[in-house]
Amino acid sequence: MTPKILLVEDDPQIRRLLRVTLPPEGFTLLEAENGESGVAQNAEHNPDVIILDLGLPDIDGIEVVRRVREKSATPILVLSARGQDQDKVNALDAGADDYLTKPFSMPELLARIRVALRHAARTAGETAESVLTVGEIQIDQVRRVVTVGGHELALTANEYLILLVLVRQAGKVITHRQMMKEIWGPNNIMETHYLRVFMAQLRRKLEKDPARPRYLITEPGVGYRLKVD
Repeated sequence: MTPKILLVEDDPQIRRLLRVTLPPEGFTLLEAENGESGVAQNAEHNPDVIILDLGLPDIDGIEVVRRVREKSATPILVLSARGQDQDKVNALDAGADDYLTKPFSMPELLARIRVALRHAARTAGETAESVLTVGEIQIDQVRRVVTVGGHELALTANEYLILLVLVRQAGKVITHRQMMKEIWGPNNIMETHYLRVFMAQLRRKLEKDPARPRYLITEPGVGYRLKVD
Protein backbone atom coordinates (compact mmCIF):
# COMPACT_ATOMS: atom_id res chain seq x y z
CA MET A 1 0.00 0.00 0.00
CA THR A 2 1.09 3.56 -0.71
CA PRO A 3 2.31 5.25 2.50
CA LYS A 4 0.08 8.12 3.62
CA ILE A 5 1.73 11.40 4.60
CA LEU A 6 -0.29 13.96 6.54
CA LEU A 7 1.02 17.50 6.03
CA VAL A 8 -0.12 19.97 8.70
CA GLU A 9 0.99 23.30 7.25
CA ASP A 10 -0.64 26.69 6.68
CA ASP A 11 1.89 27.89 4.07
CA PRO A 12 0.26 27.34 0.64
CA GLN A 13 3.63 27.35 -1.15
CA ILE A 14 4.96 24.45 0.91
CA ARG A 15 1.69 22.55 0.53
CA ARG A 16 1.89 23.08 -3.23
CA LEU A 17 5.54 21.95 -3.31
CA LEU A 18 4.83 18.71 -1.46
CA ARG A 19 1.64 18.14 -3.47
CA VAL A 20 3.78 18.10 -6.60
CA THR A 21 6.75 16.23 -5.12
CA LEU A 22 5.46 13.46 -2.87
CA PRO A 23 3.01 11.52 -5.11
CA PRO A 24 5.66 10.81 -7.80
CA GLU A 25 7.86 9.43 -4.99
CA GLY A 26 5.17 6.88 -4.10
CA PHE A 27 3.34 8.71 -1.28
CA THR A 28 -0.30 9.67 -0.81
CA LEU A 29 -0.54 13.22 0.54
CA LEU A 30 -3.20 14.39 2.98
CA GLU A 31 -3.33 18.10 3.85
CA ALA A 32 -4.44 20.11 6.87
CA GLU A 33 -4.19 23.91 7.03
CA ASN A 34 -4.35 24.17 10.82
CA GLY A 35 -3.72 22.19 13.98
CA GLU A 36 -7.31 21.21 14.77
CA SER A 37 -7.76 19.81 11.29
CA GLY A 38 -4.44 17.98 11.58
CA VAL A 39 -5.45 16.27 14.84
CA ALA A 40 -8.82 15.30 13.34
CA GLN A 41 -7.31 13.94 10.11
CA ASN A 42 -4.75 11.92 12.05
CA ALA A 43 -7.57 10.23 13.96
CA GLU A 44 -9.63 9.67 10.80
CA HIS A 45 -6.98 8.55 8.30
CA ASN A 46 -4.24 7.02 10.49
CA PRO A 47 -1.35 8.29 8.33
CA ASP A 48 2.05 6.62 8.23
CA VAL A 49 3.96 9.88 8.86
CA ILE A 50 2.94 13.39 9.94
CA ILE A 51 4.87 16.41 8.67
CA LEU A 52 4.08 19.25 11.05
CA ASP A 53 4.72 22.99 11.08
CA LEU A 54 4.92 24.57 14.53
CA GLY A 55 3.63 28.04 13.59
CA LEU A 56 0.00 27.21 12.89
CA PRO A 57 -2.82 29.78 12.82
CA ASP A 58 -5.01 28.21 15.51
CA ILE A 59 -3.00 26.12 18.01
CA ASP A 60 0.74 25.77 18.42
CA GLY A 61 2.39 22.80 16.76
CA ILE A 62 3.72 21.59 20.11
CA GLU A 63 0.13 21.19 21.28
CA VAL A 64 -0.63 19.20 18.12
CA VAL A 65 2.27 16.86 18.95
CA ARG A 66 0.94 16.32 22.48
CA ARG A 67 -2.61 15.63 21.30
CA VAL A 68 -1.49 13.21 18.61
CA ARG A 69 0.69 11.38 21.15
CA GLU A 70 -2.30 10.89 23.43
CA LYS A 71 -3.91 8.69 20.77
CA SER A 72 -1.21 7.28 18.48
CA ALA A 73 2.48 6.59 17.91
CA THR A 74 2.46 7.95 14.34
CA PRO A 75 5.95 9.27 13.47
CA ILE A 76 5.98 13.08 13.58
CA LEU A 77 8.52 15.03 11.53
CA VAL A 78 8.52 18.71 12.52
CA LEU A 79 9.20 21.07 9.61
CA SER A 80 9.58 24.56 11.04
CA ALA A 81 11.22 27.94 10.61
CA ARG A 82 11.97 27.92 14.35
CA GLY A 83 15.60 26.92 14.40
CA GLN A 84 16.61 27.56 18.01
CA ASP A 85 17.84 24.58 20.00
CA GLN A 86 15.15 25.09 22.64
CA ASP A 87 12.42 24.88 19.98
CA LYS A 88 13.83 21.54 18.86
CA VAL A 89 14.11 20.29 22.43
CA ASN A 90 10.51 21.32 23.18
CA ALA A 91 9.19 19.53 20.10
CA LEU A 92 11.16 16.35 20.74
CA ASP A 93 10.24 16.34 24.44
CA ALA A 94 6.56 16.66 23.49
CA GLY A 95 6.84 13.51 21.38
CA ALA A 96 8.08 14.49 17.92
CA ASP A 97 10.44 12.01 16.27
CA ASP A 98 12.50 14.33 14.06
CA TYR A 99 13.03 18.02 13.33
CA LEU A 100 13.95 19.71 10.06
CA THR A 101 14.47 23.48 9.83
CA LYS A 102 13.14 25.63 6.99
CA PRO A 103 14.40 26.27 4.38
CA PHE A 104 14.94 22.60 3.63
CA SER A 105 16.09 20.48 0.71
CA MET A 106 13.61 18.05 -0.77
CA PRO A 107 16.11 15.15 -0.93
CA GLU A 108 16.73 15.52 2.81
CA LEU A 109 13.01 15.66 3.57
CA LEU A 110 12.42 12.50 1.52
CA ALA A 111 15.29 10.77 3.33
CA ARG A 112 13.82 11.73 6.72
CA ILE A 113 10.41 10.38 5.65
CA ARG A 114 11.96 7.06 4.62
CA VAL A 115 13.78 6.82 7.97
CA ALA A 116 10.52 7.47 9.83
CA LEU A 117 8.78 4.75 7.82
CA ARG A 118 11.56 2.25 8.55
CA HIS A 119 11.39 2.99 12.27
CA ALA A 120 7.60 2.63 12.25
CA ALA A 121 7.83 -0.69 10.42
CA ARG A 122 10.39 -1.98 12.92
CA THR A 123 8.17 -0.92 15.82
CA ALA A 124 5.16 -2.60 14.23
CA GLY A 125 7.14 -5.80 13.87
CA GLU A 126 7.91 -5.73 17.59
CA THR A 127 4.33 -5.07 18.67
CA ALA A 128 3.64 -8.71 19.47
CA GLU A 129 6.46 -8.58 22.01
CA SER A 130 5.81 -5.03 23.16
CA VAL A 131 4.66 -6.16 26.62
CA LEU A 132 7.28 -7.95 28.69
CA THR A 133 6.22 -9.85 31.82
CA VAL A 134 8.32 -11.38 34.60
CA GLY A 135 6.36 -12.43 37.66
CA GLU A 136 4.31 -9.43 38.75
CA ILE A 137 6.44 -7.02 36.70
CA GLN A 138 5.00 -5.91 33.38
CA ILE A 139 6.61 -3.44 30.96
CA ASP A 140 4.64 -1.96 28.07
CA GLN A 141 7.47 -0.88 25.76
CA VAL A 142 5.22 1.11 23.43
CA ARG A 143 3.67 3.21 26.19
CA ARG A 144 6.77 3.00 28.42
CA VAL A 145 4.56 2.02 31.35
CA VAL A 146 5.74 -0.28 34.16
CA THR A 147 3.32 -2.02 36.52
CA VAL A 148 3.96 -4.34 39.45
CA GLY A 149 1.00 -6.39 40.60
CA GLY A 150 -1.23 -4.15 38.51
CA HIS A 151 0.03 -0.91 40.12
CA GLU A 152 1.79 1.58 37.85
CA LEU A 153 5.24 2.78 38.92
CA ALA A 154 6.47 6.34 38.38
CA LEU A 155 10.02 5.71 37.13
CA THR A 156 12.64 8.12 35.88
CA ALA A 157 14.11 7.56 32.42
CA ASN A 158 17.24 5.90 33.84
CA GLU A 159 15.28 3.68 36.24
CA TYR A 160 13.06 2.55 33.36
CA LEU A 161 16.05 1.71 31.16
CA ILE A 162 17.79 -0.24 33.93
CA LEU A 163 14.68 -2.31 34.57
CA LEU A 164 14.11 -2.85 30.84
CA VAL A 165 17.65 -4.21 30.38
CA LEU A 166 17.19 -6.61 33.29
CA VAL A 167 13.73 -7.79 32.21
CA ARG A 168 14.90 -8.44 28.65
CA GLN A 169 17.68 -10.63 30.07
CA ALA A 170 15.67 -12.04 32.98
CA GLY A 171 17.58 -14.65 34.95
CA LYS A 172 20.94 -13.67 33.51
CA VAL A 173 23.68 -11.73 35.27
CA ILE A 174 24.29 -8.34 33.63
CA THR A 175 27.70 -6.93 34.47
CA HIS A 176 28.16 -3.32 35.52
CA ARG A 177 29.99 -2.64 32.25
CA GLN A 178 27.24 -4.23 30.15
CA MET A 179 24.55 -2.31 31.98
CA MET A 180 26.29 1.03 31.59
CA LYS A 181 26.99 0.38 27.90
CA GLU A 182 23.33 -0.46 27.27
CA ILE A 183 22.06 2.65 29.03
CA TRP A 184 24.67 5.35 28.46
CA GLY A 185 26.50 4.02 25.41
CA PRO A 186 29.99 2.60 24.84
CA ASN A 187 31.71 5.92 25.51
CA ASN A 188 29.88 6.69 28.73
CA ILE A 189 31.59 8.77 31.38
CA MET A 190 29.36 7.57 34.19
CA GLU A 191 30.93 5.96 37.24
CA THR A 192 29.71 2.66 38.69
CA HIS A 193 28.44 4.32 41.85
CA TYR A 194 25.81 6.19 39.79
CA LEU A 195 24.45 2.82 38.72
CA ARG A 196 24.24 1.77 42.37
CA VAL A 197 22.31 4.93 43.19
CA PHE A 198 19.80 4.34 40.41
CA MET A 199 19.42 0.70 41.41
CA ALA A 200 18.73 1.67 45.02
CA GLN A 201 16.05 4.12 43.87
CA LEU A 202 14.51 1.47 41.64
CA ARG A 203 14.41 -1.07 44.48
CA ARG A 204 12.61 1.42 46.75
CA LYS A 205 9.89 1.81 44.11
CA LEU A 206 9.61 -1.79 42.95
CA GLU A 207 10.38 -4.07 45.88
CA LYS A 208 8.07 -4.60 48.86
CA ASP A 209 11.17 -4.87 51.07
CA PRO A 210 14.13 -3.11 49.38
CA ALA A 211 16.53 -4.56 51.99
CA ARG A 212 15.51 -8.07 50.94
CA PRO A 213 14.74 -7.74 47.23
CA ARG A 214 12.63 -10.35 45.51
CA TYR A 215 13.52 -9.34 41.96
CA LEU A 216 16.55 -7.03 41.74
CA ILE A 217 19.43 -9.18 42.90
CA THR A 218 23.01 -7.93 43.33
CA GLU A 219 25.82 -10.23 42.23
CA PRO A 220 28.66 -8.79 44.39
CA GLY A 221 31.54 -7.42 42.38
CA VAL A 222 29.91 -8.44 39.10
CA GLY A 223 26.57 -6.79 38.41
CA TYR A 224 22.84 -7.41 38.72
CA ARG A 225 20.27 -10.07 37.89
CA LEU A 226 16.50 -10.06 37.65
CA LYS A 227 15.38 -13.12 39.57
CA VAL A 228 12.86 -15.36 37.83
CA ASP A 229 10.63 -17.33 40.20
